Amino acid sequence: MKRASVAVAPIVLALLAGCGSSSKTTSSSTGSAAASTPAQSTSTPAQTATAPATTTAPAQSSSTASAAGAITVTTKQTTLGPILAAGPRKLTVYMFAADTVPTMSVCGPNCASVWAPVTTRARPQAGGQALASDLTTITRPDGHQQVTYKGHPLYFFAGDGNASDANGQGITSYGAAWYVLSPSGDKIDKS
Repeated sequence: MKRASVAVAPIVLALLAGCGSSSKTTSSSTGSAAASTPAQSTSTPAQTATAPATTTAPAQSSSTASAAGAITVTTKQTTLGPILAAGPRKLTVYMFAADTVPTMSVCGPNCASVWAPVTTRARPQAGGQALASDLTTITRPDGHQQVTYKGHPLYFFAGDGNASDANGQGITSYGAAWYVLSPSGDKIDKS
């Protein structure tokens, strides 16, 4: 549709320019100004299309003013003592005992459907008793940056629905056990 209106505009301008011989010079200068108008209006949809993406980004980063796209790892008090949690809902995070190399997660796609990696788009932030110096990231095979704490890749458990849950504590699945972490980065091995 846009191509048709762009193609019709020069024809209309040519017809208007042909009406009246004394205004040919004026019409052709008006015609070129009018001919540039479709090009300008053609660029308007592109500008409009990018505007929502620009306005969406600040809304996503409003909860973390210091770094857009950064997740915050913090602590919360539970019956197990203070443990690590992450994100705006302060969901419990877990370490996987099978992750023995700090720079690599062995939790593949099937595992990640239950034990979602804690990912970030910027340097992770620390809150509560969590230490920023203990937070780093590793690159997963899919290219996402997974947050680690004291060398332990962090995960959320699909069975946790709110901040008070720690339902994954001590579960053995995908070949090894899952544990919550204390602020010191040590696994808590009690249920």
